[in-house]
Amino acid sequence: MGLFDKFFGKKEQQETLGQGLQKTREGFLGKIAKAIVGKSTIDEDVLDEVENALVSADVGVETTVKIIHQLEKRIAKDKYLRTNELAGIIQEEIKNILVAAPEDLSYNNYELPIGHKPHVMLVVGVNGVGKTTTIGKLAYNFSKAGKSVLLGAADTFRAAAVDQLTIWSERVNVPIVKKEMGSDPASVAYDTVISGVAKNVDVILIDTAGRLHNKAHLMEELSKIKRVIQKVIPAAPHEVLLVLDGSTGQNALEQARHFTATTEVTALAVTKLDGTAKGGVVLAIADQFKIPVKFIGVGEKAEDLLVFDKQDFVEGLFPLPE
Repeated sequence: MGLFDKFFGKKEQQETLGQGLQKTREGFLGKIAKAIVGKSTIDEDVLDEVENALVSADVGVETTVKIIHQLEKRIAKDKYLRTNELAGIIQEEIKNILVAAPEDLSYNNYELPIGHKPHVMLVVGVNGVGKTTTIGKLAYNFSKAGKSVLLGAADTFRAAAVDQLTIWSERVNVPIVKKEMGSDPASVAYDTVISGVAKNVDVILIDTAGRLHNKAHLMEELSKIKRVIQKVIPAAPHEVLLVLDGSTGQNALEQARHFTATTEVTALAVTKLDGTAKGGVVLAIADQFKIPVKFIGVGEKAEDLLVFDKQDFVEGLFPLPE
């Protein structure tokens, strides 16, 4: 049992995830349930409804086609598949799509990679996706797992972003490095890392501007931040976390394309899955970008930012019948 399990156990995590995916699950299962009424085997009509359910959950056409193709191959191979086997087969295919994080960067139980300290995480994403809130929740959960945390308010283009991160720092009782609005974001990032090294903290979370004038400007700013913090820690940042709003569905995919073209994104956090029936977008993002989802947000509370577990996610999205 990890430290995280002591204050928020596995059962509670699964229950929270199940509640957070309720809207997506109900829409998804509802469509498939109608398709298999009165049928004992999987036929073309059932596959059509499964396809429709996947698209409705914002899995996306490209990823949906892959899943349906795999189902068709299973049917062709086994010749005779019963409808009560459908849930298990869909679970398998969804798990195959989800990218697993490397074991040393999985954040299981909010544990950090070994071999370096502090662990520097640069957090990127457009305004409004819950980026700053996600940083605050990460700070809370890492702290609860016994880690020392330092925040860096490098989104200096918006006073609200600095104010919001300051509120989170006070709420979760972790220190923050900040400067006045309009300051050079790279200088804030540099000072944050210098302070983190001096204080021997475990993890540094650096907020960045959500939207600059154009893609070139964004790329230039993020590159500058990386360069200055590497003067202190050559291997930093150890993670570039892209925060996406799951409730925006396919728009989240466009944001992912923008940021992956701009900077080297190593991990994803998908927020606001509790308020949407479009939770399938997690599958589309994982499939198209081959970047592991590390965290998902399924509620307002700090504990509702969960370390992503693909087994739990698949079971929460499409549970096997009792």
